Amino acid sequence: MVGLSRRTILGLPGFAGLLQAAAESPAERAKQMVMSLRSAQKAPGMAAAVWKQGSFVWSGAFGEADLEDAAAVSTKTRFRIGSLSKLLTTAAAARLYDRGLLDLDAPVQQYLPSFPVKSGRITARLLLGHLAGVRHYGRSEYLNRQHYDSVAETLKTIEDAPLLHEPGTKYFYSSYGFNLLGAMLEKAGSLDFRQLIRREVCDPLRLASTTADDNEQIIEGRARFYSLSATEQAVNSPYTDLSDRWPSGGFLSTAEDLARFGGAHLTGDFLREETRRMMFTSQKTVGGSETGTGLGWRTGMIAKRRIYHHGGDAIGGRAFLLVRPDDMMSVALLANLTFAKFAETQAVALGDVIG
Repeated sequence: MVGLSRRTILGLPGFAGLLQAAAESPAERAKQMVMSLRSAQKAPGMAAAVWKQGSFVWSGAFGEADLEDAAAVSTKTRFRIGSLSKLLTTAAAARLYDRGLLDLDAPVQQYLPSFPVKSGRITARLLLGHLAGVRHYGRSEYLNRQHYDSVAETLKTIEDAPLLHEPGTKYFYSSYGFNLLGAMLEKAGSLDFRQLIRREVCDPLRLASTTADDNEQIIEGRARFYSLSATEQAVNSPYTDLSDRWPSGGFLSTAEDLARFGGAHLTGDFLREETRRMMFTSQKTVGGSETGTGLGWRTGMIAKRRIYHHGGDAIGGRAFLLVRPDDMMSVALLANLTFAKFAETQAVALGDVIG
């Protein structure tokens, strides 16, 4: 049909109907949904992917990874995933537990003898469920300009800090708690944390684009990071060094890697079935109150459907991963914008569109 006008093409028998059908296809509807979400959030770039029953059923990339060079987002663009890094840490912990290398209920000092004894017993299970009483970032600690060479170095921030409450008595979200867990995993797995994530998570699942966001390295496909100004214009996000939070918020990934990662928690031999069941069962306080968090993952229901999920906010990045066990589906959404707003509702809707 080279050389034919649009009017001529639309007049060909059946062609207009084909165009209409294409516009109404699940893939086209998913594309329009993510493009609309990107526009509403004023995000420079977004990527999304849906994994179902063992394979990708849809993946899309929209907008720009780098506004200055007008570089488009692709399915290989690596975004900051913020606290979705905690799910990588959780997976590594579960793998070590499956092999008998990590005792979820042993005191932290079994792995880190020099860590000060607190007012109660801190364990990996409690850290995974945000029940250990370890504090979270303070307002002035969200940005970091110091480079840390190891996870152990980052523990100095909390070594002398008292616990917020007796371990097990209250839920309190803590990224510092996951840093402490990461240091425990290094000892349990006898490997540097970043290498541990590579060995236990990325290599087995073929997550080739998932890596620590190290400012000192040249990382192919890394997006530029943006925030919105007071007039809602995209501006470069402030500099921050994420070496202070590898286990809790310091990784880069793609939508496809994250959707594949989520899918690996539904079936297969990445984790034992018993471990998966424990991971997705809400922990309880010592008083018997459910927290809505199992091991790392948050659990819940939307429209009478079970969901397991987690979000991630980073300087210049927003991420969300949702798993629908009854549909054997995993949905990932990413943007290179600080505090972009999307979560369970949008991820469930995207999954529904793809079916």
